[in-house]
Amino acid sequence: MSPRAPAADHRFILDHVVGFAEVAATDRFAEATPDTVTAILTEAARMCDDVVAPLNRDGDKHPARLENGIVRSSPGYDRGYRAISEGGWIGVSAAPEWGGMGLPHTLATCVNEMLSGACLSLQLKPLLTQGQIEALEHHADDTIKALYLPKLISGEWSGTMNLTEPQAGSDVGALKSKAEPNGDGSYAVTGQKIFITWGDSDLVSNVCHLVLARLPDGAPGTRGISLFMVPKFLPDAAGNPGVANSLRVVSLEHKLGIHGSPTCVMQFDGATGWLVGAPHKGMAAMFTMMNNARLGVGMQGVGVAEAALQKAATFAVDRVQGPTGTAEAGIIGHADVRRMLAEARAQVFAARAIGLACAKAIDMATATADPKWQARAALLTPIAKAFGTDTGIEVADTGVQIHGGMGFIEETGAAQYLRDARITAIYEGTNGIQAMDLVGRKLADNGDAAFRLIGEVEANAKAARAALPDLAGEVWQAAETLREATEALLAMAPQDRFAGAVPYLRAFTLVLGADAHLKAAGADPARTPLAAVMIRRLLPAHAALIDRALTGAADLYALSPADLGAPA
Repeated sequence: MSPRAPAADHRFILDHVVGFAEVAATDRFAEATPDTVTAILTEAARMCDDVVAPLNRDGDKHPARLENGIVRSSPGYDRGYRAISEGGWIGVSAAPEWGGMGLPHTLATCVNEMLSGACLSLQLKPLLTQGQIEALEHHADDTIKALYLPKLISGEWSGTMNLTEPQAGSDVGALKSKAEPNGDGSYAVTGQKIFITWGDSDLVSNVCHLVLARLPDGAPGTRGISLFMVPKFLPDAAGNPGVANSLRVVSLEHKLGIHGSPTCVMQFDGATGWLVGAPHKGMAAMFTMMNNARLGVGMQGVGVAEAALQKAATFAVDRVQGPTGTAEAGIIGHADVRRMLAEARAQVFAARAIGLACAKAIDMATATADPKWQARAALLTPIAKAFGTDTGIEVADTGVQIHGGMGFIEETGAAQYLRDARITAIYEGTNGIQAMDLVGRKLADNGDAAFRLIGEVEANAKAARAALPDLAGEVWQAAETLREATEALLAMAPQDRFAGAVPYLRAFTLVLGADAHLKAAGADPARTPLAAVMIRRLLPAHAALIDRALTGAADLYALSPADLGAPA
């Protein structure tokens, strides 16, 4: 059975947890009425359930392949991509002047999560295109916008992001790709890029590559990098794909998961490209695309977790193994299986709520230009990315465990979710990098944005004391502990902060997740039991995580590389 898109849960979180009505109350997003939200969620869920989800297993069993220099997509992906593009789902939040719907990014985030749960490999294609659309909207000149945006938004063309090289992964400034002026306003781009998601495709008539490269006068490191639009086919005078550009797919990576998504090694040999943004300012433009993708990847993790959890719960109801001592004959009646399912469901809800809170902050920053909303969006982006993807991996792993030996057998499909989810904690900045960003750049305001958010959690807990005194008290105390930990972290040296960054981020997410559950229980008493699972079973780990976060780095560096297993 294919997973069902959780549209009702999205609607509940929008209405009762993250306060989406505040977005709809702005002039910028006044069209995001309750009826519009209902229509978007309902129709997207129907497409995911009826068209996209049935493609997931075929993509895993019949991966994309490279034939005579052309990437051939997995069976049925043409049908799924057509439903996504023709339905207008690529351009949900894109500007109407170029053919987009102009709706809040929050709604696009809901749609993307549902698509990820239906078929992550296929969803990656529109996600990268959406990131490119946003980068062009913010940084490209009018000529490039007019030529590329309508076709990207319609799905006729697709977009990619070309950063990584064999010697330049997270250290993007080490790239060797170069761009030479052609004398006519275009540039000859030369270099090799690896790990390029959907770097080629037979689903679209043109693939548009955003490529980082260095101009001849570019300074070393990231300060000297520029960004270029390099299409697979050079547009002709009418704006249609013309002659082939000087680029090619060298090979496809053989991956642990997401087999239906072709991950390409791309070679550019003096390929014609056009500058996007100012010379030597490519990283600023690319970060627009990367930040879009970071939240999107976080919600990919949530989507996969939802699908894996639904599959595990269905199996647990049907699988009978010994007496349970309860009314349920299936293994769902066993206490430990019930624990795994309950904790996973609580974690998925928390991760979804944090991701949608981040999307809401992005929309409010767009609509109001308020620095506080901008800071909130920046703060929540690494949190949403890391927690969402950790949740995808952990819940998919739990799903395999619930299936028992059957989960280790590929035919059941449980293992695919774990294999697919594993990449999400790595790409768009590893989760360790997200955590270091949180304790570094995102606390560079002396913690003001973090303290404002923690203060809101404490205020929400105080307001909930009358109806939910025990749960509210635990949330308030956890938030206060997080406040004290943040103060202590700010006093630490950078290396000591970085050593505790990952446990600090996780502690932060547990507090935010508990806050989301407390709001949910306050709005609907039927959600109180799940809130209790989050607050009494998962939240207590925050104290141990904070202890780890404040330990410092000395004990780590007291170990030699040989102590850690490296060759002497």
